[in-house]
Amino acid sequence: MTPENIERLFTGRDGSYRFARWGRPIAPIAFGVEEQTLGVVKGALEALVGMAGHELTDMDPELGSNLMFFFFRDWDELLDVPDLGRLIPGLEPLVDRLKAADASQYRAFRFDDHGAIQAAFVFLRMTGPLAEMPAETLALTQAVQVLLVWGDAAFSESSPLAILPDSGATVLRPDIANVIVAAYDPIMPSVAQDKSHALRLFARVHAAQSGGD
Repeated sequence: MTPENIERLFTGRDGSYRFARWGRPIAPIAFGVEEQTLGVVKGALEALVGMAGHELTDMDPELGSNLMFFFFRDWDELLDVPDLGRLIPGLEPLVDRLKAADASQYRAFRFDDHGAIQAAFVFLRMTGPLAEMPAETLALTQAVQVLLVWGDAAFSESSPLAILPDSGATVLRPDIANVIVAAYDPIMPSVAQDKSHALRLFARVHAAQSGGD
């Protein structure tokens, strides 16, 4: 992982650099899945949040649940979810755009006054390849992508996950894990819009790999 690689992870299509991490403990909930799948989702979150040194909680004092996963078969189903339009402004035109694009997933973030992540909403249309994906792989993939605000194309060419050749188990790629851990280092800012932030992340990753401070 080079400084340039890290910079690309947080660069948008317009060339701007934007990084944000959670500024509060994460209180997740999932809709449209069985209890067993909910446990898999929470397990993936617990593993990554613990690795990052952040916190999970049962209740956010302001929002109740601040990380919501919605599993469904058709985008139009979102229009029937009570009060979802209050959480996602412009829900109807958004649904129209996602249908026109034949999208399978969408993430929306809300930010606090400092720009850190305050809440996130993950929408997953469970058809096609997404429906065929093992629950553990799907949960881990979504947990990675909601833990930070990544660039638009961060994982467009390569997955954040890897398959262990010996066991066939799906795990988080070590280089992505290192970036997440560095991103949640207490000395690092919760929000950044300058590309020099990528150099600071690289320095933390390098120090950790070298056993340094």
